[in-house]
Amino acid sequence: MTSSEQKLRDILQLDAELNRIQDVDILLERILSEARRVSSADAGSIYVRREDELLISYAQNDTHQAKLPPGHKLIYNVFTVPISRKTISGYCAATGEQVNIPDVYEIPDEAPYGFDPSYDRISKYRSKSMLAIPLRDQNGTILGVIQLINKKNPDGSVGEFDADDELITMHFATNATVALQRAQMTRAIILRMIRMAELRDPKETGPHVNRVAGYSVEIYERWAQKKGYDQAQIDRARDNLRMAAMLHDVGKVAISDAILKKPAKFTDEEFNIMKTHTWMGARLFADRQSEFDDIAAEVAISHHESWDGTGYPGKIDVNTGEPYETDDSGRPVGFREDEIPIYGRIVSIADVYDALSSRRVYKQAWSEDDVIDEIKKLSGIKFDPDVVECFLEVLPNIRQITEKYKDPEPPAGE
Repeated sequence: MTSSEQKLRDILQLDAELNRIQDVDILLERILSEARRVSSADAGSIYVRREDELLISYAQNDTHQAKLPPGHKLIYNVFTVPISRKTISGYCAATGEQVNIPDVYEIPDEAPYGFDPSYDRISKYRSKSMLAIPLRDQNGTILGVIQLINKKNPDGSVGEFDADDELITMHFATNATVALQRAQMTRAIILRMIRMAELRDPKETGPHVNRVAGYSVEIYERWAQKKGYDQAQIDRARDNLRMAAMLHDVGKVAISDAILKKPAKFTDEEFNIMKTHTWMGARLFADRQSEFDDIAAEVAISHHESWDGTGYPGKIDVNTGEPYETDDSGRPVGFREDEIPIYGRIVSIADVYDALSSRRVYKQAWSEDDVIDEIKKLSGIKFDPDVVECFLEVLPNIRQITEKYKDPEPPAGE
């Protein structure tokens, strides 16, 4: 069997695996890594179309990755590229054509596109060969672009992408696009649920839940690596956790506007009603269809529990909200320490970090230093100390997610 035949067989086996990934961000990251693997590319980026622009979703670089400590991820700048014929990725998206360049520093003057060497200067990397592949659906619509950089020869030198690479990566891109469309539809359904919650609570916005979900995945991955989990288990959990974390407060749709939108401090009675959003949210996933439902219910009901047992809703019957274990005052006993599911412990930190870091109509955003100090103070009280440690270790990744999912600019005068 030739090398090309083996790669083609690998891609066919990948089809089923890609179709099991439900979250868009997790899928995009996997598509890029697999496209690089089958083409032996040292580096690459994947862009998603946003109207007339391409937004970079992930960038990978084995040369730079090798310089990082184990478990750390490459940090890349979040930027957009106009869909035009002037850049390589823009040309690929504008025309739907594959672009294969032996050396980006020797692009002929008559070529419609060019290469900006400033990216190499900034990253201290020498790009040479480049292959750009469109992600196109069955209707011919361009959904994005995969850009592969520096074909690695068996001896480690940089070579050119050949006709076999073009054929194999195009076949891979065609199959990956089907998985991407399905994942985008899943994301759209989740965001519609979020928008429903946003009608009730203006804080529950798309950017907020995407940030909380992204933070949660980064924290979980570091925590799981430290626990010695295998990568397949981590990948499966990341996929489910990201979607579940987006829906952590979906139970707020059951809370009345009089409480949910109250600008002043809650009374004790109002706060007790507000607490019910946790188990109300968990009930939405009671009709179990998949592992996702289990994790979503777990996150919804446990992300307000505290490490020291003072959180809520505590030990209650999810179906009725009635406590099955109470303290001397008759209140539900809170879950504490490892009794709290790990996903709830992780989303708790992610949610608080984003809430404190974000501007709201009733408050200004805290500085990052102040937010981190607060989280450190609450370690061992509200938060699991091990999870806090993981959060601090992945702060560079968290900052990148914040940049990727920014809140829209407030109207002038606010």
